[in-house]
Amino acid sequence: MRWWDIDSVLGLEKDLFPEDAWSRGMFWSELAHSRGPEATRRYVVAVEGERVVGYAGLAAQGDLGDIQTIAVAREHWSTGLGGRLLTELLRAATAFECAEVMLECRVDNVRAQRLYERFGFEPIGFRRGYYQPGNVDALVMRLTTAPGSGPAAGSPSVQGTESNG
Repeated sequence: MRWWDIDSVLGLEKDLFPEDAWSRGMFWSELAHSRGPEATRRYVVAVEGERVVGYAGLAAQGDLGDIQTIAVAREHWSTGLGGRLLTELLRAATAFECAEVMLECRVDNVRAQRLYERFGFEPIGFRRGYYQPGNVDALVMRLTTAPGSGPAAGSPSVQGTESNG
């Protein structure tokens, strides 16, 4: 993801997460930490033609990775795009040498929970009222990674979607 992707990403963000959408400033702040030798973030977009149809981001600190966001345009649900974006984040976690990857997922987002479980994430707790202003709880999930094994080791790319990072 680059700064010029932010407008397209914000359009998807507002469509998919109307109550708790990230602001332009939040994306700028994340991208500011994604370049150079001291980078602690990895953000990617999926592009179809000229249109951003998905995006995802990871923050790393020490040996812990945290998936910040994954979003896929509604017309691309159930196409595997979410899994490809997650694979890119897990590759980044491996590059950052993360031993664990954490995430929060809305308790009512069963589709996302199933995706994360397929990749080996396990539920470990809840954060009450995490998503505001709707006061929706978050399910906290964790993946313990091992160098060179499991989903964090990566998988082949799928044609038709371009990931730019």
